[in-house]
Order: sequence, then structure tokens, then C-alpha cells
Amino acid sequence: MEKKKIIGLVISLALSLFAWCIPTDWFGIAGMTVVEQRVIALFIFAAAMWITEPVPIWTTSVMVMVLMLLTTSDSMVTFFRPEGVLPENAISYKAIMAAFADPTIMLFMGGFVLAIAASKYKFDAALARVMMKPFGKKPRMVMLGFILVTAIFSMFMSNTATAAMMLAILTPVLAKMPVDGRGRIGMALSIPVAANIGGIGTPIGTPPNTIAVKYMTDTMAGSGVDFMQWMIVMVPVMLIILFVSWVFLFKMFPFRQGLTLEVNIEGEFDKSPKAKLVYVTFVATILLWLTGKWTGINSFIVALIPFAVFSVFGVFDKKDFAKVDWDVLWLVAGGFALGVGLDKTGLARHLVETIPFSSWPVMAVLIGSGILCIVMATFMSHSATAAILVPILAAVGMGMQEQLAPLGGVAMLLIAVAVSSSLAMSLPISTPPNALAYAKGFIKTGDMAKVGVFVGIFGLIVAYAGLILAGKLGLFN
Repeated sequence: MEKKKIIGLVISLALSLFAWCIPTDWFGIAGMTVVEQRVIALFIFAAAMWITEPVPIWTTSVMVMVLMLLTTSDSMVTFFRPEGVLPENAISYKAIMAAFADPTIMLFMGGFVLAIAASKYKFDAALARVMMKPFGKKPRMVMLGFILVTAIFSMFMSNTATAAMMLAILTPVLAKMPVDGRGRIGMALSIPVAANIGGIGTPIGTPPNTIAVKYMTDTMAGSGVDFMQWMIVMVPVMLIILFVSWVFLFKMFPFRQGLTLEVNIEGEFDKSPKAKLVYVTFVATILLWLTGKWTGINSFIVALIPFAVFSVFGVFDKKDFAKVDWDVLWLVAGGFALGVGLDKTGLARHLVETIPFSSWPVMAVLIGSGILCIVMATFMSHSATAAILVPILAAVGMGMQEQLAPLGGVAMLLIAVAVSSSLAMSLPISTPPNALAYAKGFIKTGDMAKVGVFVGIFGLIVAYAGLILAGKLGLFN
């Protein structure tokens, strides 16, 4: 193990053991129990491990879930039972295990299944070919085409997979551009920017979105924000950020006068019966997501329909099933398990009762949480950042519901955090799309940082303005 990883592991263990062993009254939380203290210690352990990454982040989630079962559940090891008695607020082991089968996990898995099937039958490449045609050969318009197409795919597919596909299409175009020109830097940067921003457009666009959906559903008496509500608010926000980012990119990295670009994308629509079934199912699933209020089928159930259809008709086999990003699902499940711990032990309620959230300035909480999220997500996984911050801010939101109500309530606060994580794109390590684009060799870290900081700040302003406006219009009710 590398020295850096060993140090990270030692720091994580030291912090969590300290929180585990100190007297409960040191936390200053009235009525705090031993089980609640253990949840705090495990939360600190998870956060420290996700930040320092001595092991893969999904591994941390698995460890946390197992440790919770052994030390905080109603099936905890006898050794961990205070005075040999099972604590009254021990968490049901079924509730912890259910985190991996949470409806939100199914929603995200449905998105993975659609993306895998679309890629298998070349639906994505063929669709990209059709969508890029109207943008012609002028560099600015070609860049706009790549931005919009990448963003649309990122709304329903993995940001990483989308960026990889679009960079493969873009690379031959970049190779034909003048070596000493600035334009190809902006063109190369357009893909990660669009992949990151496009993910905010739907609840399944990126893991932080699904984490926010989970806690909105839990804190809003099971109603939450449905697929259509999310898109009505976030798609316009996404398009505004993308448009201004496009202008910023071609102004900062101008193209040579008279330059024309030819984009050749190979691939036609597959006309086989299975391919046609994928096309129909893809469109039908999106329509069902958008019309949930009229059909009565919630988005979690809709996400399982393509899985069933593809499995029954042989579109999806066990090799395809292995392509699902299980590491992402385990990471998200670990975050949900910690949320179960906060809720079921009574810790979230005690935090709300102890800390005077109701006296805090609303805008300070909103802006402060957004900035904190961007800073954290710049240096660590966006999903891990959301897994740490969303449960905490869900508790904060419950403690200041009256102040948040005119702005959209808890939903607005949690969506803002999810969006903020997607806006962190200043470094090659910030997101996989950034790393993929940087690896092509056309971009310098300084150029990526300038674009990332601008998009992050502007995006945060637009996102909060859009969310507050939506809240005032009652779109989250």
C-alpha cells in the first residue's frame, strides 16, 4: 500500500476511534445515546475514507454497512451491547440491508440498463450522428452541437460513458485542427463541461441527483419531487449554463478565421428486431418517467420496466448485467445506510433539537452549503461528497422548514447540493469526464481550471436563482 494511502487509513481510523471512545456528553447533544455516538463515529470514518481514498470508495461503503450491522443494529455482536442489553434505539438490521434495494437504487440501475442496451445496439452513436448533422461545419456551431448532444446523452447515461463516446467522435476532428490554434482547446473542454452539466437535467443523470431524490422522498412524507418536476426546473437551468459556457469557450479559445470542420460519425440505426425493441423501450421509458402524474406509475417502478423487457426478450444477458456500475450502486447504498442510522437512532432529531437551525440565515445556509459542496467535490468523488453532505443537510432542512418553505422547502436545499457537486470541474481529478478529456493531451490544467471556476460560479448563481424561482412558484409542492 502506498504511503499516502496508509496515512489516509490511519487518519480515518484515529478520528473515528476518537469519536467512538470519548464520553457522549462531549458532543453537547442532549439525550444522545451510545448507538447514536457509534453512528457519528462511523459517519466520520466514512467521510474520512471517502476523502483520503486509501481504498476504493465503494469498498468504504461496504465496510460501513457491515460495521453498522455489527455495532448498531438489533443484530449487533453481544460484545457491543451496553451492559449486555440490546439498546432500545438499535437499528433494524433489515433497514440497513434494505439500503441496497432502496427504490432510488432501482431508479439509477434502470438508467444503467437503458444506457448499456443503447450502447450494445449502437443506438447512442447512430443518434449522435443524426443529432450532429444540423450543426454544419462552422467551428462554433460544431462546438455547440457537441455540447448539446453530450448534455442530452448525459441526462440519461453515465457522464463517464457519454464523455468517452463523444471524445472518441471528437478526436479525429481535433487532429485536423491547427496545432498552434486555441480553438481545439475549447473544443476538447466542451465535452467534459457538457457531460458534467448535462447530468443535472434528470434525477438519473448523476449519482448525487439520486441521493437527493432519496432524501427528498424521505423528508417530504413519501412524495418527493418526481421526474417531470425535476426536469421542468433543471433542464432550463442546464440549458442556460450550457449556452453561456459555449460562448465563454469560443471567446476564450477563438477559432481561426475561415476554418471549417467535418464531423464523420460512423454507424447507422440497427434494424434488427432486438434493436427496434431497445428503441421503443427507451422512448417509452422516458415518456413514462415524464407522465408519472397521469399514469400513476412512479419513476422507481418505471426504471424496472426496461430491465424486465430486455431480460425477457434476450436483449440483456448476464454479460450485460455484469456491465452495470455496481461500484456506484454500492457507494450510494452506503450513503443511504448512514442516513438510516441518522434517522432510526434518533440522531437526526436530536441534532435538529440541539442546534438552533431555525435561527440561521437561510441564504447563508444555502450559499454556504453550495460552496462547501463545490470545494469538496473538486478534490473527491461527486457521489461521495453528496453521500456525506445530503444526509446532514436533510437534517438541517428539517430544522428550518419554515424559513425554507417560501423558497421551495427542503427539496430546494437538497437539489441545490446535488447540482453543486456536478458544478465542480476545475481539475482533471474532479470528474472522470475531466480526466478523460485531459488524457487526450490537448488541454492544460490551467485552462481547465479557468473554465471550471467560471462554469462553477456562474452555474451556482443560475442554479440557485432557478431553484428559488421554482420554489416561489410552488413547483416543488
